[in-house]
Amino acid sequence: MTITKFEDLVAWQKGQDLSVEVYKVFRNSKDFSFKDQICRASVSISNNIAEGFDRFNPKEFRRFLFIAIASCAEVKSMLYLALRLEYISKDLNEKLILICTEISKIIRGLINSIKIK
Repeated sequence: MTITKFEDLVAWQKGQDLSVEVYKVFRNSKDFSFKDQICRASVSISNNIAEGFDRFNPKEFRRFLFIAIASCAEVKSMLYLALRLEYISKDLNEKLILICTEISKIIRGLINSIKIK
């Protein structure tokens, strides 16, 4: 099956889902710089997947996928900080970390599937 639009990519879908969760979790946070940073990083995951896909160039797509993985790592790092700052519970932290890890694995699989000429 050939994917013809980024909306069909599981990595993009899960990146969007993560962003929704992050926005909900930190919606009422008074630490505005923290909230802004984690929300922007979460949005960056799906946005980089979309932007890279629509460049119609395998090499460029791979480059943007690596950026998406880096954004996912940034979200994970912020989640660990959120736990230490007691902004979120340990259970919620573990749930969101697992989602980030899953997204990173999916993106890595996508990177490995892209043929560069």
